Amino acid sequence: MTPRTPARFADSRHEDRRRTFPALQPLEGEDFASSWWGNAWVEALEDTALDRARLTRGRAYARRGHVDAITVTPGRVMAYVHGTRPRPYRTEIRLRTLTDGDWDDFLATAAARPDHIAALLDKDVPHALASVADLLPTPGDLIPDCSCPDDGYPCKHAAALCYQTARLLDEDPFVLFLMRGRGEREILADLSHRNATRSAAERTGAASGTPVPTVPASEALAARPLPPLPPPFAPPAHPGRPPAYPQTPGAPDPLALDLLATEAAARAHTLLTTGTDPLAQLTQWQDAVRLAAAHPGSGLTASTRALYRDLAVATAHTPTDLARAVAAWRQGGQAALAVLEEPWDPPAGPFDRARPALIAADFPHFRPWRNHLSTRSLQLRFGRDGLWYGYESDPDRQDWWPRGTPDADPVGALTALLGR
Repeated sequence: MTPRTPARFADSRHEDRRRTFPALQPLEGEDFASSWWGNAWVEALEDTALDRARLTRGRAYARRGHVDAITVTPGRVMAYVHGTRPRPYRTEIRLRTLTDGDWDDFLATAAARPDHIAALLDKDVPHALASVADLLPTPGDLIPDCSCPDDGYPCKHAAALCYQTARLLDEDPFVLFLMRGRGEREILADLSHRNATRSAAERTGAASGTPVPTVPASEALAARPLPPLPPPFAPPAHPGRPPAYPQTPGAPDPLALDLLATEAAARAHTLLTTGTDPLAQLTQWQDAVRLAAAHPGSGLTASTRALYRDLAVATAHTPTDLARAVAAWRQGGQAALAVLEEPWDPPAGPFDRARPALIAADFPHFRPWRNHLSTRSLQLRFGRDGLWYGYESDPDRQDWWPRGTPDADPVGALTALLGR
């Protein structure tokens, strides 16, 4: 004698095998389905249709919300669909349910892989599962029926119901499983039971089966020669380019981000290819001057003015101080910046021979002060590197700015300064 199903479980299963969905809102400018199984449902409908005109009217009915609440039970989808008459038509779509053997194959395949179970819980259907038991309808698998006098296959009311059903499937693939014969709670309970049984069997097999091969700790930790490391990858020919940073309210300045990323890439590339960091010995002020000097525009554009302002504030200088330092850096790098900022007393020799050489070249008389030779508007400064650096100022203003190209010959440096 077959044992009777407990009444409580029978009632629960009955409720699980009948779902009613409220009428869906009208749809504008969107597809009825975006999931692959929802689109498979639509394709099965359209491949079966004998009259494309009825499909077109059915799509329009569905989009305008002519389909009332939809009830789904195993093998059947039913709804009332409004047409041209005041009284709606009772419309059904029937399809084949799966056999117990089909469901056993489907559930066994799903339980065998945790990722399949996770996908189902996330309302997703892996392609591999759908093909196990022919879950998806094929052309001719959907059988429409409607109380309207239209004998089309399908009529526009049945087509509208099919299109709206695709929207339900898109949101919840368990609607498709219910059409094929099993409810969501029933499927999940079966999967949970199969998964627990499988885990218990694996634990039992691991406990009673062949022991896992092991290695003694003394052997694993014993000293032994290690294989040589693989050769490092060849460095790229040039540092990489940073991504483009958009201008977003409240976000960091994209120019500053681009500058920092570019600088970091160039510095890393130099360290990788030469083994030395050319910026490691720079002070914060020197590095700020270098950064500003590397950016074109000389502080004249809005972006470079902002850069100069921020760098000057960060280093306790004025934008004018920074602009003057940038001019020196562009004149000769770190050595030229030292000439701008550090007067010093040169020993006898090249500095003492500079004034006679300038006089012999018919240049005006220069007054010496420490490592400077100056007139009212021109100046030469002798650097610790043995080069002469040119400067200009408005007459009698003492507002000296680096100009020209450094030269070991004071006459050459002055000629470059005057542009001769």
